[in-house]
Amino acid sequence: MPLVVSSMARSRRRAKCHRQSRVFIAGAGVAGLSAIGTAANLGAIVRANDTRGEVADQVVSLGGEFVKVDYEEEGSGGGGYAKVMSEGFQQAQREMYAKEAKQADIIITTALIPGKPAPKLITAEMVRSMKPGSVIVDMAAEQGGNCELTEPGEAVVKHGVTIIGYTDLASRLAKQSSTLYSNNLLRLTEELCKTKDGVININMEDDAIRGLTVIKDGEVTWPAPPIKLPAPPPKPAAAAVVAPAAKAHGEGGGPMSAKGLAIVFGLGALAFLLVGLYAPASFLSHFTVFVLACFVGYMVIWNVTPSLHTPLMSVTNAISSIIAVGALVQVAPPVGEVAGRPEAWIVGLAIVSIALVAINMFGGFAVTRRMLEMFRK
Repeated sequence: MPLVVSSMARSRRRAKCHRQSRVFIAGAGVAGLSAIGTAANLGAIVRANDTRGEVADQVVSLGGEFVKVDYEEEGSGGGGYAKVMSEGFQQAQREMYAKEAKQADIIITTALIPGKPAPKLITAEMVRSMKPGSVIVDMAAEQGGNCELTEPGEAVVKHGVTIIGYTDLASRLAKQSSTLYSNNLLRLTEELCKTKDGVININMEDDAIRGLTVIKDGEVTWPAPPIKLPAPPPKPAAAAVVAPAAKAHGEGGGPMSAKGLAIVFGLGALAFLLVGLYAPASFLSHFTVFVLACFVGYMVIWNVTPSLHTPLMSVTNAISSIIAVGALVQVAPPVGEVAGRPEAWIVGLAIVSIALVAINMFGGFAVTRRMLEMFRK
């Protein structure tokens, strides 16, 4: 991907490093996934789209964000390629692409359909909406290009946007092409000889092997039959309208019944009444603060995204190090209380506690900062 890397670097220089570059990838096949990994490793914000929903996990695993078209239709055409989508899907896709084009600094298009011209995904209007200095790398230029303004074999500037439509990428990237080709041959050999005993087994049930086979045992097997389309995913079962009777009454892990809730609140109120009648006034005030702290703490944690629990707890530990105040009072009592200065062993414990609290405070904030950096782009 040296071509993509150089284009990204040029776009980032023009942005004067004021912000991260935004890269949008159209098509998450082999080339698209490689572009996603390269752009993410360079620190860009990467978003990608593909008609095949099963590639979403692959996009995320490489550091990108999968952008889904707001239209339900399966786009897998078998053999790892996409199929021609309906007009309704294409209209929803164009609307989504128009939004992405306005925000993107670099667009890389790799969408192809076997035996058909490359679909026009980036219109002239989308190109006009892009920021000056942006770059479009049309890797489908050999089959007409995914951009309306692509000129196959050329790199042109239109509306302030550089559109790269080279059709000889293989000759421009000889080293990378040789590496990829040799890797393909190695994987093909491993597929033909899975037992690794030197005996080649041509499995004609494998779509990839069947498509590569021209002659087998003296019989011409080309062209291969059409690839079988995958079965559509099963529709989710309709949710039950009426809940089971057992759960309606609070059984089997369901919600608590009104009677049970009243009993719990009644016992709680009785416990608070006993504490208020017989506990000392000082204890009551501290107990009230304790209960309120538990309630507030629970509500705060409950409304925080689970992925942020670790940084939240670390900063909470740092803030809770207010106990350092108590240790400082023991080491240096307030003026006028010199006569009541604590014994030496108490002062020693206070000094040790101050040291430990300092580690807790600074370590908590350090851990929080490092954890939050993982969620920033």
